[in-house]
This record gives sequence, C-alpha cells and structure tokens, in this order.
Amino acid sequence: MMEWIQANAVLVGAIAVVLVLALVFLLRGRKTLPEKREYRDVLSEGAAPAARNSALIDAPPAAAITPPPIMAEAPSTAADEGDDLTRIKGLGPKISAALRALGVTRYAEIAEWTEADVARIDAQLGAFAGRATRDNWIEQAKLLAGGDTAAYEAKFGKL
Repeated sequence: MMEWIQANAVLVGAIAVVLVLALVFLLRGRKTLPEKREYRDVLSEGAAPAARNSALIDAPPAAAITPPPIMAEAPSTAADEGDDLTRIKGLGPKISAALRALGVTRYAEIAEWTEADVARIDAQLGAFAGRATRDNWIEQAKLLAGGDTAAYEAKFGKL
C-alpha cells in the first residue's frame, strides 16, 4: 500500500485537498442564525406619542417680502444683469453663478484682477479653485471687455 501511495503522491494529495475542502464547506453550511431580538423603546412601554409643537406649527407666517414695483420707464434688460461670463472659456454656468454671488458680473472686473484678487476669489470657489489662472480668465476678459472678438477668437477659439 505504501508503494502505491508513493507512486501516486500527486493523486493522493489531490484527494486529501478535495476532502478538506468538502469538510470546510459542510461545516460552514451549518452556521446557526442569530436569535431574533425584540427592540424596545419608549413607545413599547406604552408611552403616548409626543405632543404637537404648536408654537412653531400654529405661528403666523413671517412677514411677506413684497417685490419692488415694476417701473415702466426702465425695463429690465440683459445689460442690467452684467456680461455673459460663460463666454470665457473654462467658466461654466456653475462658476458664473458663484462669481455673481461674489459680486463679479462684468468682463472689465475680471480684466482688472490682480494676483491678490485671483487668490481671494480662488479661496471662495471651492472645487473650481485654480481655474482663473489655468484658463487665462483675465486675458480672455480683457479681450472681451474691449470688444476685440477677432483677437479673442484667434487666440482662444470661436465664441
């Protein structure tokens, strides 16, 4: 028998591995489920539901904000809202909204930024920080503020 085992050592090893794996599989399949626990809280003990917060719910509405009267002699135009900042390459609608919230609405304002201004704005742009420098917003804004679309398109591409 020993001679046969020595002659077929690979076969005997493979059979041993298969038997060990079968044993592990069978033992793992017999896991017991954890017992169900009853969760108890205040309401399980018979407490009444919380009282209604009538101070906040029944309070009169806050003073309504009335919009200013519409002036017939000065209709609202796009010029009143500032320039379309999204024409600057690398400055999309989200960044444009963020800049408008910071009070930047014109190409001329961006064109006059110093490095300190760029650092201050970058600190407030969050995930968009660094875009002003990387995408040359100041140079683009100078060309757009001056109305030089030919030079802009030659350098930055079609508007």
